[in-house]
Amino acid sequence: MSTQFREIFGPYKEMSVRYDHNQEALWCYFNPAQRPCFSPRMLKESKQIQQAVIRYFEAGKGLDEFPIRYLILASQTPGVFNLGGDLELFIHLIQNCNRRQLLEYATYCIDICYTNTVNLNLPLTTISYVEGSALGGGFESAMSSNYLIAEKHSQMGLPEIRFNLFPGMGAYSFLGRKVGMVKAEEMITTGKIYSGPELHKMGLVDILAESGQGYEAVDCFIRKHRRAANGLQSVHKVRQIFNPVTYEELMDIAKVWVDSALQLKDKDLKTMARFVLAQNRGQMTAQHKPKKVHLVRTRQDRRLNPTDTAFPLFDSNGNEIFYDRRKNFDRRAIDIMQVSN
Repeated sequence: MSTQFREIFGPYKEMSVRYDHNQEALWCYFNPAQRPCFSPRMLKESKQIQQAVIRYFEAGKGLDEFPIRYLILASQTPGVFNLGGDLELFIHLIQNCNRRQLLEYATYCIDICYTNTVNLNLPLTTISYVEGSALGGGFESAMSSNYLIAEKHSQMGLPEIRFNLFPGMGAYSFLGRKVGMVKAEEMITTGKIYSGPELHKMGLVDILAESGQGYEAVDCFIRKHRRAANGLQSVHKVRQIFNPVTYEELMDIAKVWVDSALQLKDKDLKTMARFVLAQNRGQMTAQHKPKKVHLVRTRQDRRLNPTDTAFPLFDSNGNEIFYDRRKNFDRRAIDIMQVSN
């Protein structure tokens, strides 16, 4: 393993990176230290991963030697993809009229979303895998990938209008090209949270998986995509030529967002503070309440499905195990609790 390849894997504190050799896929997991939102550290580490992948490609011997054909955004927080911007930080910066740091934060977001949208300018395909809530900037980051795969119970939306702001890190650009300006503005100005099936019907979710079967859907998609990867990647290049998402467009909108954020009043910041409490609970407004959501793991660390296990088993001491004594086959599975507005 080369030095450049090892650099891709960290060390990170709020991101986790794993490579699946069979899929030729790099799984990049959001792994928040506190709230499941984009902290400045998470943004910085996300950008570092992208840059490390680019450096590795540039230091390699060409396309045939490049082992990464898919870059997948996912989450290690059960039931939550990402809840968007760091609202607690926004409140602090707005109260102190700190335009410079707000713009710096927004620029990081634009750098990451734009780089993801254009496939890092590399011969790879970007995928967002959503199981649970993707709100605000989390929804924007999910839409920045070439493909969005979501489980049925997932909820996605843009609630910023509820505290008198708008999503300024790519939402209008991505939505406008997918569903048109009228629908994009409706989604932004109502703050509605949509279910996975609703977004799939609109064409925003490319593949809708059954709850708990998202990893299998990603794996199936990659196997099918591989058969025509050259042609499909070319179609994305043509789309970017025909109707390009430009860095300049994203930055101009982000600057409008910064100016708008600095105009918020105390009552708006109080409403934003309530959303901070919701972020702390790890869940914002949910319209659907599935029974359980399981953390997705790559092939290397997925547990065996209990239906594939034949008893008796033998432990390390040679003792026989005649039945599975676990009451919950995944101790990290959680119930998604509905949070009131």
